[in-house]
Amino acid sequence: MSISKEGKTVALKELNRGEYSHAEKLHEFIKQVADEVGLELSDLEAVAVSKGPGSYTGLRIGVSAAKGLCFALDIPLIAIDTLQALALSTSISEGLVIPLLDARRMEVYSCVFNSANEKQREVKAEIIDENSFNDYLKIQKVYFVGDGIEKCKGIITHKNAIFIDDKLPSANEMCKLSFEKFKKNDIEDVAYFEPFYLKDFVAIKPK
Repeated sequence: MSISKEGKTVALKELNRGEYSHAEKLHEFIKQVADEVGLELSDLEAVAVSKGPGSYTGLRIGVSAAKGLCFALDIPLIAIDTLQALALSTSISEGLVIPLLDARRMEVYSCVFNSANEKQREVKAEIIDENSFNDYLKIQKVYFVGDGIEKCKGIITHKNAIFIDDKLPSANEMCKLSFEKFKKNDIEDVAYFEPFYLKDFVAIKPK
């Protein structure tokens, strides 16, 4: 959760523990960052939300909260590509950034961005094997980020593969991306916007 002004982060509150419940903490974090900068919710000009791909439950909770704020305050909703925000967490001068989010089994959600954070390939859910991303690796350095890299380190062994640890999707990178969209009035229909799940929800029985 963050608050930004003209694309710059002015307050940030995040928790990346596995047992974290979005439903329990999200609204508490919203209040905390607002209080930190002495802001009333009525001062907000727009709300940005990560649109996915990602956790089904997490996306539903985040989008529902964002929609609620937009309806209540009558302000625009801005949707940010989760993988683009993740790619932006790594600054490079050349080569590619491939953000990877852990999906089921040996599968990841992935996309490809150049050094200017411009998308070079559509988002995919794909199973990792020794040939994954070879078309990119054979011609340039590729920087892999996100929690999906743990599935790849022992399988993708090309010399041009660089794995950057401890990078997760963050509201910090969303600030710059959301301001760019805000300036262009690139907003969503609050009533009809849905997260980008990429794959259908599959219920798993608790152990």
